[in-house]
Amino acid sequence: QVQLVESGGGLVQAGGSLRLSCAASGDTFSTYAVGWFRRAPGKEREFVAAVSFTGTTYYADSVKGRFTISRDNAKNAVYLQMNSLALEDTAVYYCAADRLGYGSMYSHQYGNWGQGTQVTVSS
Repeated sequence: QVQLVESGGGLVQAGGSLRLSCAASGDTFSTYAVGWFRRAPGKEREFVAAVSFTGTTYYADSVKGRFTISRDNAKNAVYLQMNSLALEDTAVYYCAADRLGYGSMYSHQYGNWGQGTQVTVSS
């Protein structure tokens, strides 16, 4: 099991950037796939991006070209660089970990979740 803590959320104007961090502790982090999901008000949780334990990355179509996921196993961390933020990116962002995972877009594949960090994009 790994414990996950997200940080880096905040208020940003449309067109701006934020970098979210997901810090892990506990088990061997390098053996886990990590995904970012988000839940906007009144909507269901949706997949944003993921990185497998081998480093392969996956993105939702809505963020492709704007968001970049990366991992630093030496620091037990995964990052989500978000550029060209839009109003519809407003949500609580969660990171999740899946041991030996390939980077699934399905939330039920992930057994470890952080508490979330709020991202608010204003006009």
